[in-house]
Amino acid sequence: MHVHKVPLMNKKEYDELIAECYVSRIGFKGEYPYIAPFIYAFDGKFIYFLSTKYGKKIKRFQKNPKVAVEIEKYEDNLSEYRFVTLQGSIKQIEDYNEKLRVRKLFVNLIHDKSLSKNVLAALGHSPNDEVESIIKEERSFVWKLVDVENIIGIKTS
Repeated sequence: MHVHKVPLMNKKEYDELIAECYVSRIGFKGEYPYIAPFIYAFDGKFIYFLSTKYGKKIKRFQKNPKVAVEIEKYEDNLSEYRFVTLQGSIKQIEDYNEKLRVRKLFVNLIHDKSLSKNVLAALGHSPNDEVESIIKEERSFVWKLVDVENIIGIKTS
């Protein structure tokens, strides 16, 4: 029996996927894996996340910052699909100017992708808030994916 292997993406292809999308899943370590959805912003070099300041992910991150991040795009019938998984660590950003720059990336993402204001709830804000409140108020942590050790991207042929 011949097993068909799924084609791998090259760096250009998975960078394009990461730049095109904005929803990911992060797998955190623990007594069992914990997977949480995250909106992300990509500046062409690093992937950033805004994390609410509560929930299981905070305890998991504090115990072990090593994570797996998964980003995907596919047709409803799976006739076309692309998936990328990045294994690295989450670093909490403390520098005021870097946090401000990243928060502006998220505001631009919401405007550029015409996202619903309901997404604000996932970022620690009320959907009734103005999108710019992400910049003005620090209701979320700013995280950066660093020390990426492995990237695997697969696609349809």
